[in-house]
Amino acid sequence: MPDYIRGSYNSGMSTPREKNSILRQVAASLGWTRHSYYLLSGFILLCGLIVYAWWPLAEEALAYIDWSGPWWRYFDWLLVGIWLVMSLLIMSGADLRKDAWIVAVGLVGGLVIESWGTQTEIWWYYTAERPPLWIIPAWPIASLSIDRLVRLLRRWLPGEDLPRNTQRVPRKNKENSANSAVSAVNKILYWIVFLAFYALMFSFVWPTLDKSFTILALILVALLILTPTDYRLALLTFAAGSALGYFLELWGTTRECWTYYTLATPPVFAVFAHGMAALAFWRTMLLLQGMIRWGIRNSEIRQP
Repeated sequence: MPDYIRGSYNSGMSTPREKNSILRQVAASLGWTRHSYYLLSGFILLCGLIVYAWWPLAEEALAYIDWSGPWWRYFDWLLVGIWLVMSLLIMSGADLRKDAWIVAVGLVGGLVIESWGTQTEIWWYYTAERPPLWIIPAWPIASLSIDRLVRLLRRWLPGEDLPRNTQRVPRKNKENSANSAVSAVNKILYWIVFLAFYALMFSFVWPTLDKSFTILALILVALLILTPTDYRLALLTFAAGSALGYFLELWGTTRECWTYYTLATPPVFAVFAHGMAALAFWRTMLLLQGMIRWGIRNSEIRQP
């Protein structure tokens, strides 16, 4: 083969080293780390275990698809899209040391929320389980996705997160900061958004006020709202959780996987409740981490 033909032929092909470099660039642009692959592997394994353990439910869902005809018309593209987006999100900036906290709080918090909703019959699942165990793992996956969405919003939107010792900062320093106006707007928006949500929640759960679970839920949400730690982060977490919650609720209610007592698909409260749940999980994680640091500090002080 002449040299000029060989050169032209080789120029159109990429070497394994170049392909590896391109893959690394893609991974770096998406924020993937070494832990991202561990997290994705665990996510896929979890999905496989759920399908295996509850195969009759999966088989029932697949039975709605006519594989001999135009199957793409009946295929659940919304569900696939949700899980693909969540898979990409949880891989971005993965850190197992931090993500373990999110997963643990999401699992316990999800179990508590599902127990409250199904026991009070605010919503119910088509399997009549109260609650179904197969839905619980979806909560930590959603929590990881919301964490990544909050990171993106913090990067894109103006403003700075308040330091944890904000109340100790002299007033003059706050007023002279470049973000004082944005902080004031965040504070106003916080109270408008969360007081409106509480009113919405109160009206939605009104039929179940005779249930102790509902009373506890109202008290807990009130405590979270009345003790803000960071107005901006609270708003961003609420927004990210509500955005993801809309698509999750849209899928679940239109497929009749779960149904609310109002029969709405979905109810407005259910969408924003995901934002409140995300806020509760975040605040719980901060509280637990603070208690552990406090315990370690005290044990070090007591040591001779």
